[in-house]
Amino acid sequence: MTRAVYRLTAKDFAVIEAMLMRRRAFADPIAPLLERKLAESRVIATGAVDPDLATLNSRVIFRVGGGLLQTRTLVQAEASAPVGSGLPVATWRGLCLLGMKAGQSALAERPDGPAEEILLEDVAYQPEAARRAAQDRAAERPRHGLKLVHSASAGDWPLGGRGKIRQTEGDDPGPSAA
Repeated sequence: MTRAVYRLTAKDFAVIEAMLMRRRAFADPIAPLLERKLAESRVIATGAVDPDLATLNSRVIFRVGGGLLQTRTLVQAEASAPVGSGLPVATWRGLCLLGMKAGQSALAERPDGPAEEILLEDVAYQPEAARRAAQDRAAERPRHGLKLVHSASAGDWPLGGRGKIRQTEGDDPGPSAA
């Protein structure tokens, strides 16, 4: 990946950091790419995430090397998305796209071949922005709740009852009454 500025949420940063620790232990060829990604990224607050920023679980539309448009969801692990719809961030393409803004392009280095240019065309769904929009809609809706319209005075008990509890004689028969 070239010297691009990536923006990662704290969660995304932690995921990449954990991947790096595991991959370093096994001398995985993607470890240097993970190190570079962390070095070239800024951590941003979840509330400051723009809707056109690719984060984990975002649905992204991108091109590789000027080819056809592809739509995928950036996922942490391949098993967390239906077959063919997810793009794990453990792959060079997924790792490159994570933290990019729509319209941004970067040169993604492949551990097994030549680098390819990846262009992020659009972010079709971004979970942090969707959550924020849902919270905004909920705040605009009127709250439904009970409203007190009349309060009876303490002397007005229903059905002629009184406010005190009374004990009457003989309402609890003892063992001899049975």
